[in-house]
Amino acid sequence: MAVLMLCASLHAAAQTGTWSGKLDVQGTKLTIVFHLDGEEPCMDSPDQAAMGIPIQVERTGMGGITIKIPMLGASFEGQWMIRQIVGTFRQMTLSAPLTLTPEKPLNRPQTPREPFPYAQEEVSFSNGDATLAGTLVLPEGYSRKTPVLIMVTGSGQEDRDETIFEHKPFAVIADALGRAGIATLRCDDRGVGGSTGEVLNATTLDFKDDALAGIRLLRERFDKVGVIGHSEGGLIALMLAADKQADFIVSLAGVAVSGIELYVAQTRTAIRNAGYPEDQVETLCKAVGEAAYVKVHGGRMPFPDELDLPDDLKQVYQQRLVQMSIPWMSKLLSLDMRQRLGDITCPVLALNGTKDTQVDYESNLEALRNGLPSNPRNRIEALEGLNHLFQHCTTGGVPEYRTIEETFSPEALDMIVRWVSGLK
Repeated sequence: MAVLMLCASLHAAAQTGTWSGKLDVQGTKLTIVFHLDGEEPCMDSPDQAAMGIPIQVERTGMGGITIKIPMLGASFEGQWMIRQIVGTFRQMTLSAPLTLTPEKPLNRPQTPREPFPYAQEEVSFSNGDATLAGTLVLPEGYSRKTPVLIMVTGSGQEDRDETIFEHKPFAVIADALGRAGIATLRCDDRGVGGSTGEVLNATTLDFKDDALAGIRLLRERFDKVGVIGHSEGGLIALMLAADKQADFIVSLAGVAVSGIELYVAQTRTAIRNAGYPEDQVETLCKAVGEAAYVKVHGGRMPFPDELDLPDDLKQVYQQRLVQMSIPWMSKLLSLDMRQRLGDITCPVLALNGTKDTQVDYESNLEALRNGLPSNPRNRIEALEGLNHLFQHCTTGGVPEYRTIEETFSPEALDMIVRWVSGLK
C-alpha cells in the first residue's frame, strides 16, 4: 500500500506546471495550454487569442486527471504516461484525442528583476463600488514636479503588468520610465488581482472612470499627470485627453477609428487569415458592419440565412451577433473617437506597429494625423515590423506572441522615455 501511495504522489507531482498539446479540429490544429498550478488554474488557446480561461482540476490515483472548462462546456480526461498526459478533449459533439507535454519555462529576459533603483509603493483608490489596487513607481529624488503616468491596459481583464503569455509589458515600461526619473502607476483591472468591482456589465466608460480616479489620486502628489494606454487603453487615454483630464498622453496601438470600423477590420483579418475566398470575406464583413450599425442606430439586422455564405461563416456571423449583445461590445461599437480628436490640446505620442493584426496602424494613425490639432510636441509614428504588443515579429499574428522572447521593442521603449523626458 505504501508503494502504491508513493506512485500516486509522484504522478500528481508530474501533473503540475504548464502542459500543452495540439488539438485537431476538422483539420485545423489548435494549441491548447493548461496551467495547472496555483489557486486559479487556467487554460489558454493562443491560436484563438483566448487566455486565462478558468478550469477545474481533479486528480485521481495512479496518474488520472480530469480538467473541466465550464465557460466552454468542455473537458479533458487524461492519464499520465511517463512524460506525457494522454487523453481526450470533449466539447459538445466534438471528441478528439489530445496529448499534453510539459512546457519549458518561457524565456522573458526583459522582465525587471530586483534590486530596483527606485521605490515601489502599493496603493489603492476607489471609483464608486470598485476598488483599484496598484503599484506606484517612485524614482529616486522624486518631487511634485516629477512627471507621472497612469497605465491603462487593453481590452479584457488584465493584471497591473498586462501579463500575457508570461510577458509583462507594463512592468517593462514602468521599469524603463522609473530608471529615467519618471513615475508610473499601474493597476489591476477591476475584478483582477487586488482590485474589486462589477465586471459583467462594465464598459469602456467604466474603465475610463477607473483611470480618472487614479489620475485624481496622482494629482494629490504630482503636478504633471499623463496617461499611457495600450489598445483600448489608448482609446481611453485619448478620451481622457479630450476631457481635459490629462496633461499629456501616450497611445500604444490606440483605437482612434470608430468601434464599428475596428470590429469589421478585426473580423476581416481573422477570416482572411483562415483562408476563405475574398468574396466570402467581404460578404461577411459587409453583414457584420450592417449589423453593428443597426446595433448602434437601430433598424433591422441581416439574418444569417439571408447571407450567401457557407454554413460555417453563417455561424461566425451568428457568433458576432451574440458578441454585440455584450454590454462592453455594445458600448464600444457606439464610440467614435474621431469626433473628439479636435478637443485634445495636450501633447500626444501615438505609436503603432506596422504588423499589428488587431488594431490597423494605417487607419488609426491617419485618423490621429487628420483629427488632432497642430501641436509641435505631438509625435505620431508607425514602427516598422512590430506587432500589437510592440514585439519584433514575423507574422504579427496573435499565436506568435508567446513564441517571441522579446516583451517590448527597445526602440519603442527608448522613444517613449525620450518623449516623456522632453516634456519636463
